[in-house]
Amino acid sequence: MDLKEYLNEKRIIVDEALNRFLPVTIGPAHELYNAMRYSLFAGGKRIRPILCIASAEAVGGTSDDVMPVACAFEMIHTYSLIHDDLPAMDDDELRRGKPTNHMVYGEAIAILAGDGLLTEAFRVMASPELITRAGAKRFRRVLEVVASAAGAGGMVLGQALDIRAEGKKIETSHMKIIHEHKTGALLRASVAAGAILGRGTDEQIDQIDKYGKYIGLAFQISDDILDIEGSTEELGKQTGVDAERGKNTYPSNYGMENAKTMLKEITANAVEAISGFDTKADILRQIAFYIMERKK
Repeated sequence: MDLKEYLNEKRIIVDEALNRFLPVTIGPAHELYNAMRYSLFAGGKRIRPILCIASAEAVGGTSDDVMPVACAFEMIHTYSLIHDDLPAMDDDELRRGKPTNHMVYGEAIAILAGDGLLTEAFRVMASPELITRAGAKRFRRVLEVVASAAGAGGMVLGQALDIRAEGKKIETSHMKIIHEHKTGALLRASVAAGAILGRGTDEQIDQIDKYGKYIGLAFQISDDILDIEGSTEELGKQTGVDAERGKNTYPSNYGMENAKTMLKEITANAVEAISGFDTKADILRQIAFYIMERKK
């Protein structure tokens, strides 16, 4: 299938599922749920849930095997963006071409909207249908993968280290740790969870996990490059902010041309990691190149 067609098709079914899991609410909860939905449906690419689905399909599973977990990844990712944009963190006013959550609802509700999305993600994953379909052993394994990637040993740690490194010159090895946790952890978990719920073998899960580690790093390098060469109109957020904040990025530490070379090499490594898979993994291969070549 053509990648653009695949991404559009999966984005639609993910959006439909997210709308079911987090419907419009009236009454006392109206404002909070509006704030949660404002960011959740602000036009994201849904790359994490789509990676989860594509990984399940690569090992012979289907989107039905993973949909609650795929949607949970998008909720967790969205919560992280809401908090990342707050004045106490990056203080951004634009996200996906729209005012950030705290600019619309205020800081307090934005914090609570993020909290709500994170917690709802685990409620969604706890659906009896998913547990029955996956089996207790695979469900427990996925729950551990998701929680580890999202928590203090994963994405949250990466964000904390990133904040403390602003304005400082750090070792490249330390910068890699930041990126592997802040951006890479959730992307890596998305593909690993898909392979687990798709009933992949341990060998297949390990290979897809390796692929996920590489594309997580590739995604961050691509982001670093786009912050310099991209446009606010294309990205839907302010550009040039990494340099202003003194963030350690691949272009700043290695130079732009070296960063681009590394991006190509890491993308090739991702594709090589799943070389033992048949054509069912072609979408994963195409997504790796999509991440490398993306403009937003």
